[in-house]
Amino acid sequence: MRLDKFLCDCSDLTRSLAGKLIRQGEVVVDGIVVKQPAFHINEQSQVEFDGVLLTLSQGNRYFMLHKPEGYVCSNEDPDHATVFQLLDEPAMGKLHVVGRLDLDTTGLVLVTDDGQWSHRITSPRHECAKTYRVWLADPVHSDAISLFADGVFLRNETDKTRPAQLELLGECEARLTIHEGKYHQVKRMFASIGNKVVGLHREQIGTLALDETLAPGEYRELTAEEIALF
Repeated sequence: MRLDKFLCDCSDLTRSLAGKLIRQGEVVVDGIVVKQPAFHINEQSQVEFDGVLLTLSQGNRYFMLHKPEGYVCSNEDPDHATVFQLLDEPAMGKLHVVGRLDLDTTGLVLVTDDGQWSHRITSPRHECAKTYRVWLADPVHSDAISLFADGVFLRNETDKTRPAQLELLGECEARLTIHEGKYHQVKRMFASIGNKVVGLHREQIGTLALDETLAPGEYRELTAEEIALF
């Protein structure tokens, strides 16, 4: 493998920046400074950059994060902190969020570098369920259960939402399971029946529930069994 490609694969560097750093003598291979980006290394080569021995991650990576309020689900944002600031992993630029949450929404977020895996979760064709705990400004009437089960029209939408399951937990509290991911869907569904969401927390994606031991801002790797759920 070329040295510049190896450096990119082990970091967030672009190919051009990796080449520049190599030419500046910032990379050491087997104890010797190498200044040729096209220099070929093998599996036994020991490559150091910034005094750190680099290794390629083996296979894809999968994480569960308990998203706190006030973070956006983007790799970069000029105005807000991003969920990636809560992670401490190599090659962060290769990771992406599987199904974003709003700035003020908390709960389960999945992060991976496996595009096919995330597509199986987010593609409308797979109808992967997402379950939310919802707090409302006004009491929720019991007829909302059948309304959501039949589907409701969202503002500026021509088709009804897919059938959703609503469970009333209190006068102004509910649990809602949807099978699609329209923009601000949960908030818009309750707006369609004249209510306002004042708190929103994602508890579950498919059959994968948020680990109760994770405090807001904490994350962990998924187990092999959890990865295989999707």
